[in-house]
Amino acid sequence: MIEYYDYDEILLALEEPMEEEFYGTRSKFINLTTDFSFKRIFGTEVNKDLLLSFLNGVFAGRKEIKDLHYNKNEYVGDSDSMGGVVFDLTCIGSNGEQFAIEVQRTSQLNLKRRMLYYGSKIISDQAPKGRRREWDYKISEVYVIVILDGFPMPGGDGLDYIHDICLCHRDTGRVFYDEYGFIYISLVNFVKQEVELQTDFDCWLYVLKNMSKMDKLPLYMRKPIFEKLFDIAEYSNMNKEDRQMYDVSLKRKWDAYSIEQTRIILEERAKERGLQQGLQQGREQMKLETAKTMLDKGFDLEMIAELLDLSEADIERFR
Repeated sequence: MIEYYDYDEILLALEEPMEEEFYGTRSKFINLTTDFSFKRIFGTEVNKDLLLSFLNGVFAGRKEIKDLHYNKNEYVGDSDSMGGVVFDLTCIGSNGEQFAIEVQRTSQLNLKRRMLYYGSKIISDQAPKGRRREWDYKISEVYVIVILDGFPMPGGDGLDYIHDICLCHRDTGRVFYDEYGFIYISLVNFVKQEVELQTDFDCWLYVLKNMSKMDKLPLYMRKPIFEKLFDIAEYSNMNKEDRQMYDVSLKRKWDAYSIEQTRIILEERAKERGLQQGLQQGREQMKLETAKTMLDKGFDLEMIAELLDLSEADIERFR
């Protein structure tokens, strides 16, 4: 085996202190990209006007959503171990048309395949159990909207923060089917400053990325929809139970972030040292060593397996 990392480096990376802004009690407004915050802002009937405003910004006039209904709040399985909120929505357009949207705030692991699976599930769930001939495959439009938190679009080109994808002919790029689409929003590539914000959607992306660093509602955002958002997102306006749930969610978010950064750093160092021979073997060994460290620190077994793309059987060996 070729050893290409120092085990102490893993410990240091996992224990590296986070900046103050990562802790909700030190910020006036909550971080909107934690699971708890995302559900609080977008996941309740009483706040669906906020989600309507955001989604209409995403479609930029191509669709006008007049109303929406929450179907299942989350799919069971993925979000418990990884974090990542899933909203399954039926939207009603300005012309009365209905279409399904799924909003994901998800991790990078197997991202494209995950989204294909979720989009396919929405389609397959529309099929009746019987009378398929009468139904005649009247599939409603389906869109999967993915908010990429902290990383760019995998395989994406340039610094685009919006990736609008549909089924196209490979050779010509001509649209083959326009009613099944994926819209990826990479917050890390959204770099506009306050003075550069021009649309409500710009404002939404800015607050999604920066709200925990802000101390007041900017003058140009003084609209009812953003006044409501800032009121709900103010840490001091939450009750004690919600504060505790938010703090746990924030810690979980940055634990996962720390682990991912550790993986990236160690992999980059391996490449820098020119140890290409045996790199895959070394990478797998690094994963196992990282898993052992996480177990020692009390991380959940299922979460470790998901973050490091290992089987639970491999990790159980360290117990």
